[in-house]
Amino acid sequence: MKDISKKYEKISPSITLAITAKAKKMIKDGMDVKSFGAGEPDFKTPKEIREEAIYAIDNRSITYTASSGIIELKEAICNKFKKDNNIDYKPENIVVSNGAKHSLFNAIQAITNIGDEIIIPAPYWVSYVELVKMAGGVPVILETKEENGFEIEIEELNKLINKKTKAILINTPNNPTGAVYSDDLLKELANIVIENDLYMISDEIYEVLLYESKHNSIVSIDPRIKDRTILINGVSKAYAMTGWRIGYLACDKDLAKVITNIQSHATSNPNTVAQFAAVKALSLDKKIITDMVDVFADRRNYMYDRIGKINKVSCKKPKGAFYIMLNIKELFGLELKGRKINNSMDFANYLLDEALVAVVPGIGFGADEFVRLSYATDMDTIKEGLDRIDNAINL
Repeated sequence: MKDISKKYEKISPSITLAITAKAKKMIKDGMDVKSFGAGEPDFKTPKEIREEAIYAIDNRSITYTASSGIIELKEAICNKFKKDNNIDYKPENIVVSNGAKHSLFNAIQAITNIGDEIIIPAPYWVSYVELVKMAGGVPVILETKEENGFEIEIEELNKLINKKTKAILINTPNNPTGAVYSDDLLKELANIVIENDLYMISDEIYEVLLYESKHNSIVSIDPRIKDRTILINGVSKAYAMTGWRIGYLACDKDLAKVITNIQSHATSNPNTVAQFAAVKALSLDKKIITDMVDVFADRRNYMYDRIGKINKVSCKKPKGAFYIMLNIKELFGLELKGRKINNSMDFANYLLDEALVAVVPGIGFGADEFVRLSYATDMDTIKEGLDRIDNAINL
């Protein structure tokens, strides 16, 4: 038999999905697992959006659409960018895809030649590195420090830039750290992009999930990099629409044409019914979002305070998204219930097997001294889960 693709042979599976699958099997088998693995809001999609989907099924043409999305949705996205971010885009700048991950895939494929380097700050979302590898590029990891709030250090970034560098990929608010980049940092990043003739890929999918500040897109901070920037967003986190699979990007119109061509051959249009539902979502009163954010804020505050009372672990208070990175480095080398803890995978498996608590090992995010806990779950689960973690650590 012929060899399979060498390029795709190197792609690693998602550790987040692996742990989640193990936890789900245990739950299916009747075990009382408390899970902190969720990367999606635990709210029901708002009624108005669900009703619009039903209306579309009954009354609209739900055949193929333009590969890059229906004009009504593109116009709604442009209105959103103008109203929320003070950025002017036209429908020709917008490509709607099957989720924000698909938008990222398209963007990276469109700008990457074999051997091009894309700089990715760590901790990073698990798929970034693999998406670059899938495009034939080289992911270059920029380490950030917990004590600096996981913000990029410009001096360290400059050390990584060379003639092979094609782009910098940022994610703010950040998954998995909850970090939010300051306006001053975004200004410095914009200058670096211009000075070095780079692309900026800015993943802003968590933009509404902020607890102490207002989101500022890097393009609104420095409009000079508008044509160099690919903004990634979607409706999944803001409107509890993860399964609807609608993401979108905004970029230079010529690049948008290339991305549209890629998508036209790979998947064609995103789900037609979901597109009409997304139009409705973007028209809704923002109170739907703020009410959800208020609930997440309460959960965040409880988790941060409770973790502060657990010996041998610690965390920084996240400023955005719905994750906490639990620092577990003090546990390394210890033996818990006869199991040696040497890394985040050891600890995640220990918690799942011995305490029936599911967390995500930090190794998947390029941060092996941490595990990620999501507070996109109910308060009872959070309270019981953290009590179990405390008991499992402090025997």
